[in-house]
This record gives sequence, structure tokens and C-alpha cells, in this order.
Amino acid sequence: MIAGFADISALQLLLVAAVALLASLIGGLAGYGTGALMPLVLVPVVGAEPVVPIIAISAIFTNLSRATAYFRYADRRRALIVIAAAALTTGLGAYGYTRLSSAGAALVIGTMLIASVPLRRMLRRRAVRIGDLGLGASAVGYGVVVGGTSGSGVILLSLLMAAGLEGAAVIATDAMVSVVTSVIKISIFGLAGVVTAQVLALALLIGAIALPGAFLARAFVERMPVHIHAAILDVAVIVGGTVMISAALRQLF
Repeated sequence: MIAGFADISALQLLLVAAVALLASLIGGLAGYGTGALMPLVLVPVVGAEPVVPIIAISAIFTNLSRATAYFRYADRRRALIVIAAAALTTGLGAYGYTRLSSAGAALVIGTMLIASVPLRRMLRRRAVRIGDLGLGASAVGYGVVVGGTSGSGVILLSLLMAAGLEGAAVIATDAMVSVVTSVIKISIFGLAGVVTAQVLALALLIGAIALPGAFLARAFVERMPVHIHAAILDVAVIVGGTVMISAALRQLF
């Protein structure tokens, strides 16, 4: 159960807000980052269990702002392919997450964060290319992962690039798909009773603060080297994922 705001200090809320804005900015520049960075600050504050529901709700705000900022670049056809293929499995993945213990949730999130780094690099290095059929088939598996974890947006990013999208088109299409998967996850979490008033309030805080990030990112996207942000994010994700897994293992053993 997430702690009430009375148990969260003003400094902790300020830290969450600062990371939310930073994660939104990085997400707007690199196409991913919000789901990868937010668990690093949320888990120590509220525990592992409510992290995915919090990020799923706040992601609607961050991805809507990103989709709006990059709307003209979106590939709607490929977005529909992914949504149609991943809708059911996203719901199944979200339901599976609600059955996890606190330690189990931390293990899943931490493992996904660490695995996302070599996966992204491997797919980019091998220049994998897939057609519409391959994109749809891959999206079925992606739905399971995105439904039950945080930080898995890098998988969708890699799939879209493998399907031939580049630059702003990847960011825009990713954002459109992520809005829909977030709504599906929230629906499942709501039915399971894990969306408490505190979860909703913290998610709305994160989402509201992160809104300007995509528009700031668009203003700087041609001036700032994205690969530097991606490298910094990779280090933060690996370190944070390792810390989360270590904490979970201590709880289990």
C-alpha cells in the first residue's frame, strides 16, 4: 500500500517533481526515459507495488503532450497495428502485475530496466528490419511486457525503428501507442483495486509537472546531442535496476 502524503516529506515530493520534469524532457529528446527514470525515485518513496500504476496514469499526460508536440510526424497506420496487436496482451500483463508481491514487483521492474539497455543497443547495432506482419507479431509480446512493467517503452521504440521509422516519427508514434496502453493498464489496475486515492494524486502531480517537458524537448531537439542523454540514461537505469533487485532479494532471503 502506498504511503499517504502525510508520510512523504516535502523534500521527497520536490525530488519526485524534479525527476518527473527531467524524465519528460529526456523522453521528448530520446523517445523514452519517463518509465525508466521514475521508478528510481518512486520506489524508495512509496515502495515497488504502486510504481507501475502511478507511472501508467502519469504516462497519459506525458505521452499526450509528446504526441501533441510531434503530432505531424506520427505514423498512424503503424500505431494502429501495434495497438490492435498489443491491446489484449497489455491487459493480461497488467493483471499479472496485480498478483505480484512487493518483492516480486521490484524484481520485475529492476530486471526490465537492466535488460532494456542491451536490448536497445543490440537491435540498433544489428539494424534489424521488420514489416507490418513482424511489427504486429512483436507487438503481441510487447503488450505482455508493457502491461506488467515500467521502463519497457524502449522495446516499442526499438520495434518502431526496426519497422523503418526514424527521428521524430518514432517519438510521435510511440507516444500515440503509449497513451492507449496506459489507458488499458489503468482500467485493469482500477478493477483490481490498486488505484488508490494516493496513487491517483501522486500520478496527477507527476503528469502535470511533466507536461512542459515534451515542448521543451522539441525546442532543443536539434541543438542537443541525443546520444549523450541516452548514455547517461543507460547508466542510471542499470544502477537503479541493480539497486531495486538487490533490495528485493534481501526481502526474499
